[in-house]
Amino acid sequence: MRSLEIPESLLKRAEELAREDGVSLDIWVTSALAQKIGAVETAEEFFKRRAANGGEALKHLLDMVPDAPPDPGDELPEGWKPQ
Repeated sequence: MRSLEIPESLLKRAEELAREDGVSLDIWVTSALAQKIGAVETAEEFFKRRAANGGEALKHLLDMVPDAPPDPGDELPEGWKPQ
């Protein structure tokens, strides 16, 4: 078992919320931690899927962009390279 250092203000609020939920602080903190891990993992998978599936849609949009700037004078300087 590991111990955690938790700021007093957070600990107090967590104790209040656990009491309101009718559970022990250990159970409440474990549940809160599990919810956070689930949200992060869900978001990670969402963005991985978007990145994997977004290539074709982005390519289609980029293909619609003209190769020349819309207004004279908007050209990139001679020899410019992206960084």
